[in-house]
Amino acid sequence: MKKFKTIFSMFSIVILLLLSACAGANNTASTSGGSKENTMYLGLVNAPVSFNPINSSDIAAAWLEKFMFDTFLEMTAPLEFTPKLAESFETEDNQTFTIKINKDANWSDGTPVTSADVAFTLNLVANPKTETAVGAYLTQLDGLTVNGKLPDGVTEIPSLTIVDDKTIQFKTKEPVDPNMVKEQLGSKFMILPEHILKDVAPENLQKDPFMMSPTVTNGPFKFVKYAKDQYIEYAKNDDYYLGEVELDKLFVKIMPAANLVAQLQTGEIHMNAAGGIGKIAVQDFETVEGFDNVTTKTEKTYGYQNMSFNMDTMSDQKVRQAIAYAIDRQKIVDQLLKGEGEIIDGPYTSISPYLNKDLETYTYDPEKAKQLLEEAGWDFDKTIEFVVPIGNKVREQSANIIAENLKAVGLKLNTTTYDFPTIMSKAKAGDYDLMLIGFTNTIDPDLTTIYGSSGSSNYTMYNNPKVDELLEKGKQEPDTEKRKQIYNELQEIWSEELPIFTLYSDYDFAAVSKDVAFGGPKIFGFHNELYKWSLTGAN
Repeated sequence: MKKFKTIFSMFSIVILLLLSACAGANNTASTSGGSKENTMYLGLVNAPVSFNPINSSDIAAAWLEKFMFDTFLEMTAPLEFTPKLAESFETEDNQTFTIKINKDANWSDGTPVTSADVAFTLNLVANPKTETAVGAYLTQLDGLTVNGKLPDGVTEIPSLTIVDDKTIQFKTKEPVDPNMVKEQLGSKFMILPEHILKDVAPENLQKDPFMMSPTVTNGPFKFVKYAKDQYIEYAKNDDYYLGEVELDKLFVKIMPAANLVAQLQTGEIHMNAAGGIGKIAVQDFETVEGFDNVTTKTEKTYGYQNMSFNMDTMSDQKVRQAIAYAIDRQKIVDQLLKGEGEIIDGPYTSISPYLNKDLETYTYDPEKAKQLLEEAGWDFDKTIEFVVPIGNKVREQSANIIAENLKAVGLKLNTTTYDFPTIMSKAKAGDYDLMLIGFTNTIDPDLTTIYGSSGSSNYTMYNNPKVDELLEKGKQEPDTEKRKQIYNELQEIWSEELPIFTLYSDYDFAAVSKDVAFGGPKIFGFHNELYKWSLTGAN
């Protein structure tokens, strides 16, 4: 009898575990009607640093913010724009731009979204006391300095005009390419609620509680909770101006890349994040493609991985070039990406119309690397601090190949890994010699944020007055063909001086559950029509 009770107890435990697993796999919750809970789950590998729309230098944060803060436009294909918060975003002379805000747009507390909110945010970004990652978007506005800041004694952007509650105008210093403005200020820029943040001192904005827990937003979802390094919870905005939000809740779960695969199979997540921050390891592609419950696709991207040099500690150009020759990028693409990617020479991938295809490239040449190190008088007893972010498995594995390559030419390395917020802290402090990091820029070629001497993402401390001059010239040139010539010249300089050695662009691998009726990962327009995202059979 005792033996029977033991067997029965064990059987009961197994049944309970199976029931628990099924509940976890389906992410369902019983209601009085027995229907599925209308909640979608996404998988992400990078934790956000904060939720400050004007100071997010990490891709994950900017991606997460777009669920709760709308941009004026959405770029749904290269340089193709769809209205969002703006009913229209137009110019007749490529210099004066007029934004008409959607007449029904409100903040989540019912307060109308107005031109005053736009002016408040733009003036905040232009304020020299404000810590911001989007200041480069303002550098062309008339009345601001070359750094996109207000001159001494000026408190508001002089070329900014509030026409009425829902219409605002701004003027650039010279006629510019309207696609640049539409991408940067239209599809990347998010505004803040003036009525909530007007009393916060600009220098204290980044530390304000709002930036970790936004209480008032204007997108299809409202912020509920961030469980650090675990998940972000959103709830539907019942008063969303573009239409009824189909989902009741949305969770973005943060996890190692390997867990994405497991949770796609069990149904614990409905899709992975696009753009490199929900990267499924390439060795798992075939596994995921074999799942009956998901559909998959691969896309070329304009994001890429690179090695950034600390220009203060790695100041000799020959040493940087030697390191470039020492790295076997083809091995990374062939072995780690299994061919699902491309070698990148410079900051533009093959889908960019601004890629300089005539650029001389760095081939794998260890002997050339050794020669350049000898010519530079490199101290082979010196240890190079090599820092690597965790989360992206291919990038972590590429660090091993890179380390082997560099040791093979006689360099000593101390390789350390950190979570992404720590990497960002080290990057800003210049606390590294070599650093692996990924960038997803814009289709527009302006890269002042990375290569400009005062760029917000210039972690290399690169400073070349000629480059600053050409970057400024490129932003001011409205003619596309003439702009290409400017950026061709810039690519030649960057390739020679090498503050950043670009490595590869791995294709984006997207997996989405068949339970998703609308929505899914894509490179362009991921956040377009979020309010229509829905699940089959959910109500």
